[in-house]
Amino acid sequence: MYVPQTFEEKRLPVLHELIQSQPFCSLITMRASSGLFASHLPMVLHGAEGSFGVLQGHISRANKQWREFDPEIEALAIFSGPQHYISPSWYPEKKEHGKVVPTWNYAVVHAYGRLRIMEQSEWLATHLQELTDKHEEASPVPWKVSDAPADFIQSLSRGIVGMELTIHRLEGKWKVSQNRSEADRRGVIEGLETLDSAESLAMKSLVDERL
Repeated sequence: MYVPQTFEEKRLPVLHELIQSQPFCSLITMRASSGLFASHLPMVLHGAEGSFGVLQGHISRANKQWREFDPEIEALAIFSGPQHYISPSWYPEKKEHGKVVPTWNYAVVHAYGRLRIMEQSEWLATHLQELTDKHEEASPVPWKVSDAPADFIQSLSRGIVGMELTIHRLEGKWKVSQNRSEADRRGVIEGLETLDSAESLAMKSLVDERL
């Protein structure tokens, strides 16, 4: 990923926070026969494991990715955070000289590492429990894997394959108007706040944090 120094984010807790808040990723691998292949899936981060953490997820057994990827080539998991269009009309500099253009702000994390296939029933059971518990936390009455009949869960589990990526390298890019003047950045904050959408307010927070 192209990351100008201005937009580079290296702090591990910040990178982990984005992965945990935006767990649905694009998992990209290389196949010896036909090149790049991508699947889209939620992953659970075990941040305390290894130098950068371990990602765990699962895909359908019918998905060819798990059988055809090259384990000698690093896999890439892409996690996308807040993103938003930035209008040049928000820049005070527009009134001064007009030499401004639109852009797009975003935050993204690329996680690279070796991918392993996990087919053990115990591993899958633990993973499914962790994944479910995490995303049921906000529910007034959280659903649990144990709420479904055990034989039903076992039957469905035979149709999936676990995937574990030990992260060897993390890249973070926070393109949130750091290359603009303070006045322009405050204009961006005001413009995003005026839109008052969930997406605009999420980006407003990122711009504000780095101001």
